[in-house]
Formats: sequence, C-alpha cells, structure tokens
Amino acid sequence: MLITIIVLDSVGVGELPDAAQFGDVGAHTINHTLKAAPSELPNLLRLGLGHLPTVNISADLPETVGAYGRMREVSPGKDTSTGHWEFMGVQLEHPFQVFPDGFPPEIMDKFDAATGRGHLCNKPYSGTEVIKDYGEEHLKTGFPIVYTSADSVFQIAAHEDIVPLEQLYEWCKVARELLQGKYAVARVIARPFRGTFPFERANEHRKDFSLTPPPTVLDAVKATGQMVVGIGKIPDIYANQGFTEEIHTDDNADGIRKTLDRMKKAVQDGESGLIFTNLVDFDSKFGHRRDPKGYSATLAAFDAALPDLMAATPKDGLLIIISDHGNDPTWKGSDHTREHGMLLVYRPDLKSASLGDRETFADIGATTAEVLGAKWDGAGKSFWKDLQ
Repeated sequence: MLITIIVLDSVGVGELPDAAQFGDVGAHTINHTLKAAPSELPNLLRLGLGHLPTVNISADLPETVGAYGRMREVSPGKDTSTGHWEFMGVQLEHPFQVFPDGFPPEIMDKFDAATGRGHLCNKPYSGTEVIKDYGEEHLKTGFPIVYTSADSVFQIAAHEDIVPLEQLYEWCKVARELLQGKYAVARVIARPFRGTFPFERANEHRKDFSLTPPPTVLDAVKATGQMVVGIGKIPDIYANQGFTEEIHTDDNADGIRKTLDRMKKAVQDGESGLIFTNLVDFDSKFGHRRDPKGYSATLAAFDAALPDLMAATPKDGLLIIISDHGNDPTWKGSDHTREHGMLLVYRPDLKSASLGDRETFADIGATTAEVLGAKWDGAGKSFWKDLQ
C-alpha cells in the first residue's frame, strides 16, 4: 500500500471558529486569492475543492472523483510546526514560545559568544525586508542578521559570500541548543541570501532546525519496516525523526517532480509506506509577501500537475492533498492566518465522498496508521472506512 501526502503549505480554506483569538476573522486564503487574481483549477475542483463549505471559486462544478472535507486545527497556533505535528498525531496544549520584542540578552549574549561576532536586528521582521534594511551592514560587519516573526522562529540571515553555508548551519545548531525550556522556539531557520542590493534569498539552501517532537505516526509506520519518505522541508519539521529517506527540493516544481519520481519508483519496486511532501512556495514566496497574483499562478501550476500525480497513484494507493494553515495574501500584515485545513483524497475507482468537517488535523495520521497497519493509539480518528 502506498500513501502520498502533499501539503499545499498555507492554502487555507476559511477561518476557524477561534480565528478571533488570532485577529483573523474574515481571512480566507483560497477565496481571496482567486478573487484578486483568478485562475482555473479544474483538477482540484474534480477532487471536490468546490464542495468545501465557504469555498466559492466556481459556479459550475465538474463531476467529482475524490473525497473532500475540511480539518480543524485544535493545537493553539498557526505555524508550520504546530500544524504538521498535529497531522501526525501530536496535539499541543500550549503554543510554542514567541518573541514579539526580540530575543532576550541571556540568549543573544550566549549566541554572540558562540559565533564570535555581534548580531543585527533582533526583532520581528519580514524576511525580504530584513535583508534590504540590514544586508549592507551585514556585508560590512559580518554580523548575522537575527530576526523572528509572529511564528515561533529564530531566523538567521547571512550572505553566502560572507558566511559559508556550513558555518551558517553550525550557528543554527548553536541557537537550537540555546533555545530550549522557557526559551524554546519551534524552529531555528537558516536564511542565506546572495547578490548585491536589494539581494536575493537563496531559498534552496534554507534549512530548518526543529524541536524534536514526541513520537508520531511517522515513527509508528517506520517501526513496521515500511518506507517513510520525507520530501522538501518535511524532515526538518520533525527534526529528521521517523524517516527512512529524505529528499531535498529547491522549489514547488522540483518537489512535484521528485514526488512523482519517488511514487513511480515505489510502484515499480513494490514498496509500501508513506511519501510525505511539503510544497512551500505558496507560503514563503507569495503568502508572506502578500502577492495574490503569484499565489494564484502557483495554485494553477499545481493544478496542472495534479493529473500526473493521480495517474501515478496505484490502484490500492491514496493521494492526500492537505494544507497546514492559511496565509491570505490579501490580509493585513505578513503572517499566517488561522484557517481550516484543506482535505482532498484521490483513490483510483473511488466514488465521490464527503469527509465532512474533521475535528482535528490528527485524522490524517490516524488514517495513515490504519491503512499501513501501524500501531497508533494517539490522537485522531481514521476516515479510511469512508474511502472504501
């Protein structure tokens, strides 16, 4: 049995009931994106996207060939780690720590001592704006640019000609060790950039250093002896725990291509298990930059690739398309938005089926565990019976 899960990072499908607590009442990533910059998404509509409550993107819906629903995130947060951990059965009781005023001296003094340099910025900032505002000073001083956001992150930006990648990664490991306990953040992120002003982010060399999660469904599937393949930033999000294989990607197109190749290899070799991919461009390149036109075009590009992904799904396999939060490119600010997660499922010969509103993202992990025969008694309720 082969399950392929693809996360369309930040493609939210409407505010969650508690959106007011996050200042996100009215946010709707997919509706607002396509209203601002219309694109045709015929293949996502065939899987049932247009049947989701509050999604209003087409008056004429095609015949549905998939199962569809929405998911509620019960963990308190709207960041990458919170959503992805919940997918695989970890529901948080408390949000990850955030630092809206920057990181305290007791952290930064130790960080500076470890790097042998000072630092720049140390406050919430847009990733593109921070290198515009501090990049030239970084070139002169060699000091790393440290910044955060509304998410639980400690980000280090450095020019590749000033700080070699391996050194930047080592600095991230230092920060990861420092940011534990009461200072624990979900992720430390290496943010290399290149060129001359206004500079360009080297996103293909980004690397995340996550907190280690409690045992997840990934560990349970790996324990059965089946493959667990993480593609894109997926392994980083889980601190590389629970995988049998990790595949780096440069962008969405590369992620789709490598997912297809790995699906075909699994079928050819008779492998069973999980392929788990994150397509991050929606979020990092267009959501945070409040670019609905780019976001819409990226949705259309994924939609165009969807028939190939469906064709590569074996008869006894599953293709699951999900999202981890919103990032409405028409919304105020530049942060994620608290929204329902998308849930679209394709199985060859499956008739149209509604999966309804799922009570937790963890239903993804519970379903994965049941289908692959992994032992899991944690959070989540499987919807496998609804796919029979």
